[in-house]
Amino acid sequence: MAFTIAALAVVAIVALWFTFRYYPEKRAAERFFDSLVAGDTAKAFRLWKPGPTYSMKDFLADWGPEGYYGPVKSYKIIHAKAPSGSNAIAVTVEISPFSPMPDISDTEKSRKTKVVEVWVLEADKSFSFPVPGP
Repeated sequence: MAFTIAALAVVAIVALWFTFRYYPEKRAAERFFDSLVAGDTAKAFRLWKPGPTYSMKDFLADWGPEGYYGPVKSYKIIHAKAPSGSNAIAVTVEISPFSPMPDISDTEKSRKTKVVEVWVLEADKSFSFPVPGP
């Protein structure tokens, strides 16, 4: 009986660890994308915590209503992972210019859904785009 309880406890701990190991980074991504969905690009820019070479103009060219990824009206976090040798968590997100997120059976709207990967730095929850490998 004690062995069974110990085994179940280990399984529960492992399951919880896999479920919540990237929770802070996913939560930071949710706050960022919630700001974009609300149309608050100023808040989203602050949450991005850009470096000195990434201006608000650059940010709007990427994430603004007329930007490459915009407008963002709905999103869904697909998964998060830790790239080897990195101090950031790669969060993969589906973004759509439609609200709510279109169903896969709605081919006309789902065709405009994009998948984007953003990196969330573990230390300060700042964002960046993935750096291409060598």
